[in-house]
Amino acid sequence: MTGMEGIIPILLTPFNDDLSIDYASLEREVEATLGAGVHGIGIAIGSEIFKLTPKERGEILRAVAKQVDRRVPVIMNTSAPGTAPAVQLAIEAAEAGATRLMIWPPDFFACGAESVIDHLRRIADAVSLPIVLQDVPQAPISPALALRIAEAVPLVDTIKVETQPTVAQVAAMTAAVGEQLTILGGAGGGTIVEEYRRGARGTMPFASQAQDFMQIWNCLNEGKSEQAAEIVENRILPVSRLGFQSADLFYHVHKAILCEANQFDRATVRPPTALPDSVTAKEIEQLVERVAG
Repeated sequence: MTGMEGIIPILLTPFNDDLSIDYASLEREVEATLGAGVHGIGIAIGSEIFKLTPKERGEILRAVAKQVDRRVPVIMNTSAPGTAPAVQLAIEAAEAGATRLMIWPPDFFACGAESVIDHLRRIADAVSLPIVLQDVPQAPISPALALRIAEAVPLVDTIKVETQPTVAQVAAMTAAVGEQLTILGGAGGGTIVEEYRRGARGTMPFASQAQDFMQIWNCLNEGKSEQAAEIVENRILPVSRLGFQSADLFYHVHKAILCEANQFDRATVRPPTALPDSVTAKEIEQLVERVAG
């Protein structure tokens, strides 16, 4: 098995007051994430890529890939509802320095297993980069379909599980494709301990908590699951509990953590976004004080 393993944080994108990308803050975030000892870095929905222009997508990937300088893999999400744009995004990502792609199936219309396999095969034919398959609520992948994809598209070597309940889905994936695909957890990493016990071999959390997740990962690999669970309870779940309460609140929460860590200059979330009300803003402030230490 040659898929991705370990802690592969998703970068958050920092923005200036004029909503342009703040590359100075991004550089600090990347260096701090690498300094935590992570096994890869991702640019994906957690990075607000759906709010970036095509030019910005290329620019941010090139900046990250140049800074990482192949110290760890750089994974770029190139999902699209149509095959032609998905192929084009994959080609552009490869040219900009991505070393892996992350893709979920077309989600505009349900198109059936054969079409999903054809979609992924066409991407693999255009760009010879390994692929992390993403199992997401808007485009769920059953264990049976994951097995068919693994057999039909050899470049797919990893699957990130994010359909709920993730723990049960990880167990089902392990039973079905554990010999063919490396299984990663997702959805913020709050159930990393339970997923690990059922066969997951990593997760893709937000970069704002890379150091915490590396501590958890090291504990798991040393057989200290109770210590890992304690870190999750004290450091990860309080953040997830607030961040996933509504809309895109998690962007505001995780960027506030990065500001407290002096990685971001500001916690600006690019529109459209649901701005926190005064009560929620106070809760974010209190949470940041709690997890900053």
